[in-house]
Amino acid sequence: MGDTGMEQAVLDQHHRPLRDLRISVTDRCNFRCTYCMPKERFGDDYPFLPKRELLTFGEVGRLVRLFASLGVRKVRLTGGEPLLRRDLDELVRLLAAVDGIEDIALTTNGLLLHRCGRRLYEAGLRRVNISLDALDPEIFGRMNGRGIGPERILANIELARRIGFEVKVNMVVRKGANDGEIIPMAEYFRKRGITLRFIEYMDVGGSDGWSLEQVVTKREMLELLGRVYDLEPESRSHAGEVAAYFRYRDCGARIGFIASVSESFCSTCTRARLSSDGKLFTCLFASDGFDLRAMLRGGASDGEILEAIVRVWTRRADRYSDDRAALACERRRKIGMSYIGG
Repeated sequence: MGDTGMEQAVLDQHHRPLRDLRISVTDRCNFRCTYCMPKERFGDDYPFLPKRELLTFGEVGRLVRLFASLGVRKVRLTGGEPLLRRDLDELVRLLAAVDGIEDIALTTNGLLLHRCGRRLYEAGLRRVNISLDALDPEIFGRMNGRGIGPERILANIELARRIGFEVKVNMVVRKGANDGEIIPMAEYFRKRGITLRFIEYMDVGGSDGWSLEQVVTKREMLELLGRVYDLEPESRSHAGEVAAYFRYRDCGARIGFIASVSESFCSTCTRARLSSDGKLFTCLFASDGFDLRAMLRGGASDGEILEAIVRVWTRRADRYSDDRAALACERRRKIGMSYIGG
């Protein structure tokens, strides 16, 4: 996966380059997590996108090739739950062959990983982020909205490691819901040398009842963990890195914090998002997207699509997390995280 040799310098209004693309391959999920797809809103009769409205793998591949020519080097497959998309390994194989793409990763709840993990690895996937919000069965079952216990997810985390994946575990922390699991989760994954990342509870997607009082900040979590463990900070590995990492001094394990509420990283954000029906979003908190699927299916040339992508990105001025307080009083239309790709 080498350089295309045709990369253009594409900068937005805050001089941020386009380097990462997150692709939602489906808006469906087998969980009903309270902060993303609460079952009160996403019931059995919820109108998910029909198959004909989803981008085909060929369409995704064409767009990724164009994004790569503009400087995108990293692709992350998300959802919804991406493992619900049939034959996902075919898409991974297609993207792995795109000139310029250096890294392909997957974010998943891990429930179905035992069915397709080996095929995904053989197709070229090397990194997986697996969501797990608690070790306590009752707490985890309540948070995922399905009563599913953590045992199956933990088993698939170990399976992923045996297959050869680099595994990170993501834990969304919500005060009064699972903040009592911070230390148990840290200890469990510390012993196994697996990186655990704590994510501040954000005001996106289905979190209509979000309030700052429900946020456990990075500082609060770090203070709690510091009473038990001796931690040392690591330098950020690259521009655009969203997580701040710390290492346990007595072993090689790491923990990370994604603190988009208390410590915004808008100034270094290099990510664009592609919804499962082909709309381009320039921020996780965006209200509207640009319809690339219409161009794909309307016969637009590669050049015309490239021009559209460049136009969207160069006009980008999103800094929602920086401006959260100022925007708090606005009635902003929220795009579901399962649709836009978390």
